[in-house]
Amino acid sequence: MSFPIVILGSGRGSNAEALLKSEQNRKLGGAQIAALVSDQPEAGILELGTRFSVPAIYVNPGQGGARLSPEAEAAYIERIQAFSPRLIVLAGFMRIIGPRFIEAFKGCVLNLHPSLLPSFKGAHGIRDAFEYGVKVTGCTVHWVTPQLDAGPVIEQKAIRIENSDTLALLEKKIHAAEHQLLPEVVAGLSRGEIPLP
Repeated sequence: MSFPIVILGSGRGSNAEALLKSEQNRKLGGAQIAALVSDQPEAGILELGTRFSVPAIYVNPGQGGARLSPEAEAAYIERIQAFSPRLIVLAGFMRIIGPRFIEAFKGCVLNLHPSLLPSFKGAHGIRDAFEYGVKVTGCTVHWVTPQLDAGPVIEQKAIRIENSDTLALLEKKIHAAEHQLLPEVVAGLSRGEIPLP
């Protein structure tokens, strides 16, 4: 059965690249990446479209700040619906998704967050964990709900913070863990090993 995915991102797209490489290596189960979408016209994630022969689309967010404008949210819904996705992956998408978007794609929007939720929600999860002084942090894949970083957890990967770790080194360790965890979860969902909500 076809399992198309749309990935949303705002930055360099390293997690999108991990998914694309996993698909290339036939490690994503039945999942196919149908499109890459960004709120930033110069985002690195859009350049991956050419490399991997996947549609890469900039959709204007309509305003600055953390949220899409109502008009932009409608445009995102329309553009994404055209790909009939079974799953929408927020991979470094630096916008808060509104209830209208969540309702339009109910039960198929997941997010990757760089901490062990429910600890260290928000945009600076790695830095906040490092500065707080915890000994273990990690990354979380969870379903998206209207509450920020509060949806049901699908999977987590823990990373020990060593005394010798700098913030930059911890960021590298977390990103490496994300690049493992996200493809594993997507593959599990596409094979039916992880249930859709």
